[in-house]
Order: sequence, then structure tokens, then C-alpha cells
Amino acid sequence: QVKNKAPAEVQITAEQLLREAKERELELLPPPPQQKITDVEELNDYKLRKRKTFEDNIRKNRTVISNWIKYAQWEESLKEIQRARSIYERALDVDYRNVTLWLKYAEMEMKNRQVNHARNIWDRAITTLPRVNQFWYKYTYMEEMLGNVAGSRQVFERWMEWQPEEQAWHSYINFELRYKEVDRARSIYERYILFRALAVLVLVHPDVKNWIKYARFEEKHSYFAHARKVYERAVEFFGEEHMDEHLYVAFAKFEENQKEFERVRVIYKYALDRIPKQDAQNLFKNYTIFEKKFGDRRGIEDIIVSKRRFQYEEEVKANPHNYDAWFDYLRLVESDTDAETVREVYERAIANVPPIQEKRHWKRYIYLWINYALYEELEAKASKRTRQVYQACLELLPHKKFTFAKMWLLYAQFEIRQKNLPLARRALGTSIGKCPKNKLFKGYIELELQLREFDRCRKLYEKFLEFAPENCTSWIKFAELETILGDIDRARAIYELAISQPRLDMPEVLWKSYIDFEIEQEEYEKTRSLYRRLLQRTQHVKVWISLAQFELSAGQEERLPRCRQVYEEANKAMRSCEEKEERVMLLESWRSFEDEFGTDATKERIDKLMPEKIKKRRKLQAEDGSDAGWEEYYDYIFPEDTANQPNLKLLAMAKLWKKQQQESEAAAMDPDKDVDESQT
Repeated sequence: QVKNKAPAEVQITAEQLLREAKERELELLPPPPQQKITDVEELNDYKLRKRKTFEDNIRKNRTVISNWIKYAQWEESLKEIQRARSIYERALDVDYRNVTLWLKYAEMEMKNRQVNHARNIWDRAITTLPRVNQFWYKYTYMEEMLGNVAGSRQVFERWMEWQPEEQAWHSYINFELRYKEVDRARSIYERYILFRALAVLVLVHPDVKNWIKYARFEEKHSYFAHARKVYERAVEFFGEEHMDEHLYVAFAKFEENQKEFERVRVIYKYALDRIPKQDAQNLFKNYTIFEKKFGDRRGIEDIIVSKRRFQYEEEVKANPHNYDAWFDYLRLVESDTDAETVREVYERAIANVPPIQEKRHWKRYIYLWINYALYEELEAKASKRTRQVYQACLELLPHKKFTFAKMWLLYAQFEIRQKNLPLARRALGTSIGKCPKNKLFKGYIELELQLREFDRCRKLYEKFLEFAPENCTSWIKFAELETILGDIDRARAIYELAISQPRLDMPEVLWKSYIDFEIEQEEYEKTRSLYRRLLQRTQHVKVWISLAQFELSAGQEERLPRCRQVYEEANKAMRSCEEKEERVMLLESWRSFEDEFGTDATKERIDKLMPEKIKKRRKLQAEDGSDAGWEEYYDYIFPEDTANQPNLKLLAMAKLWKKQQQESEAAAMDPDKDVDESQT
């Protein structure tokens, strides 16, 4: 016999099994019953069971320290301190390197006011694990809280012999300062800086910040001579090989607080002469601030400018095509330099022409020319040199490959400011002849409009439209110009010529502008004709709705029948449309119209035309042709389409017959129900 290996009809997943287990709470154990201990025998029995449980857990795995700690804390909760000590000692025999174990042991002794035991434990801990700083902190804190200052100092001294980290020294110093022992704190600082052992100088923390902290400690306690001596020792200690700007900044600020301004200048100059420029930024910044407060303004400004100029020179020397560095350099030079120097830097900057003739490489470079021309015009007041700059730039640009319209327009605007209109027109005309661009045409037309030269504007628009006949915005602006000038026939002819173009970038905007133009002129018949011509090109639902709204707002007596007729035509035309959402949009607009202006009969009719929204499923395919599952989507069934399809009508009648059959079978199987219902 062969077993049936086909999959079962109902598949059970692992997720379903877990969900059912969660819902039925199969894994939840009932809580243990609460026990009430009433006499000593029950208490002793309870203790015996618990101790046996703890001992079994320890026996299973002696290295799990949490079991030992729980055991000891349980004994401590019963006030069995001696037993808890025994447990901790056994645990330390297992793992004496466990920091938590030592801490819990000592905290138990302190909590139960066993001070000598706690001292013994801390002493054993710091002897066994001297590099664990937490033991030292806890030990010294306990002694200080007990008022044993000498004992706490003795612990600190033992700690310092191990040469700990920086925070430990600061803790010792702060401890002495809390008890006003300034001399002791000074001696600790000395050891903190230089630790002497066996008559040999051993460096413990030779960092600059430690010397600065020592000096600030002396300054805080008004020992200014000692503070100056510390700074001098630090400068001598580090020498010229390991100079650090932070030390000299702190030294200078100390002398500044003491009003020793000459000493401050000597310190800053000494450091600036010996520390490399790239490592002395903070030093120079503080020197500048000091000179601004107490020195000569002109001198410090010269220092700043010369330093920044040196930096920019290094940058542009490293990369001559770094135009951002040139911009910063020129901004610095323009702020406080004579015109000849500025022109020299500009000439050096514009000499670095991009090596590749691609526009993206020239976008930053062209602003060097623009800034140069603006400087000559606005700052130097040299109009002749400004014209030469613009002309040199325009000659340099490869106009056959690309151009910059802003450069032509800026040159033309400059000539207008110089009241030289022919040169401005010549420049813009040359630009349109060499490298026509939309921006150039727009700028030239805007100039002539401001000058009220409408004939020139017409000629420019004609040239513009010959260059870019697909630009709908240009057609619209041209027609609007003729409308403003009152030449309606020319405007209409422009619109007609525009819509006859084979290629347009935004035809919908152009048609809307033409229709709005005819509506503004109150030419309703021409507007209707325009809508009909547009509908011959596209059957978009928005065009039909716009036509209906136009008929409604036309203000004539037959506006409602005309509007309803438009909706009727649109509904018939949209029946063959594949996008059912557009047809639904049309019917929604029609219903809104009937709700406001229609009768009950027309409202009932439009309600019958509204579709039924149903949910369907369709199969999806991946890019490689494999099945990607199913997706749900909404479809619309229109009553008009259903009436024209006999198969759908037959299917509906079959569903109705099946429903009647099911009702008759149910009545035959339960006749008593019918009798009861008839009696009631």
C-alpha cells in the first residue's frame, strides 16, 4: 500500500501553533501556594529546605557567583551574619577576582555596622586587586564618613604608591582641600607632576594640562608667585622640542589677569616665533583678542591680514583651480588693500582657465569675472576697465559649445547704467546671433518692454518663436502683449498659430490661456468652437467638465440644457474609455450639477447612472515572468454597460434563481417554522 503523500487541505503553520499555545496559556504555570509559618519547627524546616536548594545550586555550578550572592543575601535577611560571612568567604575561595563579590561582602558588613570587619575586607580587597579603583574610592569614602581623616589619608597614600590614573590624584587633592590642607595639596600636586623615587626623576603624568591645573590651583589660592614659577618650570621642562600652544595661552592669560601686559606680549611672541603656524591657530586667536583689548588696532589688523593672506597663498599655490580659495582670498584683499593689489589678484585668479570645455567646470570660474567687473564698476568707479573686463570675458567663452546668459545680460545692464543703449542692444543682438538661449530672449524682451519699444518686442518674439516654436510660455506672453496693446485680432492669430504647432511643451496651458482669452472677450461661440476643436484632439474628462462649467457660467437662458447636453455627450464619449475613474469623475461632477440645478427626475436618472464599486483580485507577475501573488483592486460596474451585456444579465438571473431554490429547500426541511410564522 502506498500512503497518500499529498498535502492536507488545511495547512497548520508554526505561527498558528504558537498563537494557539499563547491563547490557551499552556506554558503558564500556576503560582506556588503561599505558606504561613506558625511555629519554630516549620521555620527550621523552611530554612533547611532553602539552604539545601542553595547548596544544590552551588554544587551544580560553583563558578556562578550570582548563586553565592543570593545565598548570602538570604542569610543576611535572616540576620544570620556569621553564616553570610562564611558563604562570602567560600565564594572568594572560588573566585577572588570578582569585583562584585568583594563589594557585596563589604556593603553587608557596613550595613550591619561591622566597621572593623568592613576595614578588614577593604584591606584584603585592595591588597588582592590594587588596580581596581572602585575599592580604593569606597574604602576612603567609608573612612571619611566615619571621621577617620588620618586613616583615609593613609589609604590614599597607599593608593598613590601604585601611581593610579589622573582622577585618583584629583580625588586625593580634593580630599585635602576639604579639610583646608593647602600645603598637603601642593605637595600632592608636586608628586602628581614629578614623582621622585630612589633619587631618580620618574615622569608620572607629564601632560601639559596637569601643569596648567597645578598653576591654576596656586592662582586660585592667591599664591601668584608660586603659579608663575609653575608655568616657568613647565616651559623649561618641555623646552623647544615639545612646545604646546595651550601652555603658552594659559601662561599668557595668567599674566593678563595680573595686569602684566608686557610679559603677555613677550610670551605670545616667543611662542609664535617657535611654534609652526598650523599648530598655533588657538595661540594666534588669543593673541589677537589680547591686542584688540590692550594693543594698537592697526598693528593687530596687519597681523591678521598677513596671516590669512599667507594661508590663502598656500591654498591657491597648492591648487590654482580651487576657485573657492580665490573667492576668500579676493574678499580679504578687497577689504583692506589698494586697487592695484586687488586688480593683480583678480588677474592671477582669472588666468586659471578651466582645462576642460564643459560648462559644469566653468560655473564657479565665471563668477571671478563677474566679481571683477562689479569691483571695477562699484568700488574702483572705472567704467572703461569694467567694459574691458566684460568684453574680455565674452571673448574667452567658447560660445559654439556653451555660453552664460547671465554674462551677456550683466554686460547689457552695465551699458544701460552708462546710458549707452546702442551698445547694450548690440551686445544682446550679438548674443542671440552667436548662441541663442531662452534666457537671452527673455532678458532682451524685458529690456525693450521697460523702454516701451513694442515694435522691437514683436520682432524679438518672432525671432524667439522661430528659435523655440514649442515654448508655450512664449506664445502666451506674445499674445498677452498684443492683448494689452489692444490688437485682439493679432492676439487671436498668435493663439491660432500656436495651437497649430506640431510639438508643444505644455499644450494644456496654451489651450487654457486661449480659452480664457476668448471668455474674457465674451466671444462665447468662439469659445465653444475652441472646446469642440480641443475635444477632437483629446477626450480627457477635465476638458468635458471644463466645457460644462463654461456652459453653466455663460449666463444665457439655455445654460442649464446646454450644460446637461454636454454631460450627456461626455457620458456617451466616455463609455469606451479604459480609465473608469475618469468616467466616475465625470458622473460625480454631473451629479453635483443636478443636485444644485436639477429636478427630482434628473436626480433619479443620474443616480441610476452611478456605478457600483466592487472589489476584485488579479494575478501579478514579476519582472522575470514568475508569479508574484495576487492583489486586490476596486473596479466599477456601470448600469449602462451591464444592460448592454446579456451575459451579465443572464448571470444575475441565475443568482436570483439559486437564491429562491435555497429558500424553498430550507422551508421544506423545517415546515413547523412556516406554521409558527403563519400563526403569529
